[in-house]
Amino acid sequence: MTASVRVATRADVDPIAASLALAFEDDPAMAFFFPNPTSRIRRLTRFFRAGLLAQHLSYGACFTDGGCAGAALWDPPGCWRVTVAQILRGSLGLGIALGAQIPRGLRALATMERVHPRDPHYYLAVLGTRPDQQGRGLGSSLLRPILDRCDAEGLGAYLESSKKRNISFYQRHGFEVTGEVRLPGGPTVWPMWREPLSPQDRLATSTT
Repeated sequence: MTASVRVATRADVDPIAASLALAFEDDPAMAFFFPNPTSRIRRLTRFFRAGLLAQHLSYGACFTDGGCAGAALWDPPGCWRVTVAQILRGSLGLGIALGAQIPRGLRALATMERVHPRDPHYYLAVLGTRPDQQGRGLGSSLLRPILDRCDAEGLGAYLESSKKRNISFYQRHGFEVTGEVRLPGGPTVWPMWREPLSPQDRLATSTT
């Protein structure tokens, strides 16, 4: 099933953050950053809200559905690295969210930046769907606008999967695992890269 999706706006920030918090409550990486299960949802909501406002939303490449049950937060080519200005803009929200885990978060960020591709690409920073809406094709629909743009522009796409069971989902959309990265003191994440489809490949895909 294909869901109707649209570009996210400032008015969507709070409901998107709430949905992403529920989507990532059982995520191994997020459990590592937010180890207290009683405060995890609250801290995750603040974390995603700060990320949207400080970085992702401004690029116009974040997509959600009509009810904000899910979201795909993309950064366009050249914009994946977190800048000092973005850290400052999000410092209060991120600081409140991470609390005593700030050093852990910074070490993980530095680890992932070292393996991040330098070739021009679209970066899928976050993809999540509220648990009660999963399994209905919303995640695939949220990916589609930027994957189509990647194909049209001849650019790759990159993400890090923090759940091993999600790898097969991304593989169905053309991503391939490029390695394994162990976060310092924490879980493993899997970097994944997608080459753009050629016009011939896109035509073949659309007719199958």
